[in-house]
Amino acid sequence: VQLQASGGGLVQAGGSLRLSCAASGRAFSIYAMAWFRQAPGKEREFVALIMWSGSSANYADSVRGRFTISRDDAKKTVYLQMNSLEPEDTAIYYCAASPRGPTTNQVFYDYWGQGTQVTVSS
Repeated sequence: VQLQASGGGLVQAGGSLRLSCAASGRAFSIYAMAWFRQAPGKEREFVALIMWSGSSANYADSVRGRFTISRDDAKKTVYLQMNSLEPEDTAIYYCAASPRGPTTNQVFYDYWGQGTQVTVSS
């Protein structure tokens, strides 16, 4: 499975961005897709996940109500709509795919995209 992330950029606080993650290859083996992020000097953390089939999703407390994860089956693409962005959301955002289950633990994600930078200015 190959993942290609895109959509990052620079935005002012309160603004919005939409990230995309396109999957190719053996996408049928995917059980869940997720977004993680890593801010400077911090460990990578879970942001949101969605089941590869169905609509079940889960969010980190820090983004719940502001971010929405969704999926386009025809395009094999997962999106992360980010609204009401805060400077604390500044990070490199990574999409990842797990063949094993809807977990927030990054250890169980076997496939990773290259990361896309999101910078929120105050």
